[in-house]
Amino acid sequence: MDTNIQKYMSFVKTVEYGSFTKAAEKLHYSQSGISRMIGDLEKEWKVVLLERGKSGIKLTSDGLKLLPYAKSLVTEYEKLQMQVDELNGLQSGLIRIGTFSSVATHWLPNIIREFQKDYPNIDYELLLGDYTEIEGWIQEGRVDCGFLRLPTHPELKTIFLEQDKLMAVFPEHHPLTAYEKVPVAALCDEPFLLLEKGGKAEVSEIFDRCNLTPKIHFITWDDYAIMSMVESGLGISILPQLILKRVPYKITAKELNLPAYREIGLALKDQKTASLAVKRFLDYLQYR
Repeated sequence: MDTNIQKYMSFVKTVEYGSFTKAAEKLHYSQSGISRMIGDLEKEWKVVLLERGKSGIKLTSDGLKLLPYAKSLVTEYEKLQMQVDELNGLQSGLIRIGTFSSVATHWLPNIIREFQKDYPNIDYELLLGDYTEIEGWIQEGRVDCGFLRLPTHPELKTIFLEQDKLMAVFPEHHPLTAYEKVPVAALCDEPFLLLEKGGKAEVSEIFDRCNLTPKIHFITWDDYAIMSMVESGLGISILPQLILKRVPYKITAKELNLPAYREIGLALKDQKTASLAVKRFLDYLQYR
C-alpha cells in the first residue's frame, strides 16, 4: 500500500473509532505505528490534526477542515481496492503473448485449456515471430510476455521452462538413419536446409563448434516448410525436438553425436508490474 494512503487511513480510522488502539486493530498496525503515521502527517502538513488527552482524542479545527478530503481519498482508495479484488477473481482480462510456432502449436493449447478451466473469461492475443522480434515486442510493451531462446536480453526477467534437444532430420529410409547418433560431419555432405532468422543462430552454432561448414541450400524460419522439403528429398536439416511432435510429414529424426539443445524460457519486462492475469498465467506455465 502507498505510504501516504496508510497515513490518511490512520487519520480517518482513528477519528472514526475514537482511539489509536481501535484504529490499530482495524488496520492491523501497532498503536505506536498509528500514532507515528498521524504524527508524520502533521509534520508534512504543518498542522495539528488531533488533540491527545486522557479522555481520548479530539479533532482540532484544522483537523476538522482536512478530514473530509482525507476521507474522500480513503474512500476512492477502497473503491480501487474493491476493483483490484474483483480482478483477483480474474473475471476478465487480456494476455498478450509473443511466441514462435512450435510453442504455439504444441504447448500453448494445453496450457490455455487448463488455465481456462479456472479463468474462463480471459482473452488471449498471440503474436508469432522469431526470437529477435519477440524480444523487441516485450521491450516495447507490444506483448505482456514472450517465449524465447535463453539467454536473452539481460534487462528482461526470464523463467527457464525446458531444454529442447536439437535433432538431425532426414527423409524416411535415408542412409543416415542407420546411425544411432548422427555425426555432425555427415550432415555436411548433402544439401542442408537451415532453420534460422535474425541473430539467434542455434543450428549454425553446432557447426561452428565442430569447425564445419554445411552446404546450405535454403534458409527459413518456417519449420513446417523445412519438414516438407526434407520429406520431398530436397535436403536434410537440424530441428528442435519440440517441432517434431505429431509431425504430419514422412521424415525421420535422430540424435546428434554431441549434446545440442536450445533452452526455452518465458521473458517479460518486469514480473512485479505484470497484470494479475499474466502472473496467474505464469504460475500455470511453470507447473504445466
